[in-house]
Amino acid sequence: MGKTILVVDDNPTVRRLIREQLEASGLSVCGEAVDGVDAIEKVQVLRPDVIVLDVAMPRMNGLDAAREISKIRPDVSIILNTLHAEAIRSDPKLPAGVRAIVSKTENLADQVMMLLGRGNGSQNKRSAAGY
Repeated sequence: MGKTILVVDDNPTVRRLIREQLEASGLSVCGEAVDGVDAIEKVQVLRPDVIVLDVAMPRMNGLDAAREISKIRPDVSIILNTLHAEAIRSDPKLPAGVRAIVSKTENLADQVMMLLGRGNGSQNKRSAAGY
């Protein structure tokens, strides 16, 4: 079975755009979650290889969710996907499991492919999804 990705964002339009961008790049999205609580539940069932996790969400934000997910699945790679990437990148206390922080204006598919060992190393800063 191929590597799979769980997309977590409280905005359904953003989730759809992320899914479309990843699938257009040949990546497999196994599911979507609406917030950190939903993500924790789905991680246990879907067992994704990579989680694309928004930071600002209701019920449980992405940073808290990353901490909990890392306890459950220490092997999973987490990408924080946020409009506030620069501020978060400077935080020395990122949760375990966070492998990358990608701005919502950057190309997420490139980073996911690099984490899955399928990337060509390009650091394309364009967002194919345009969100």
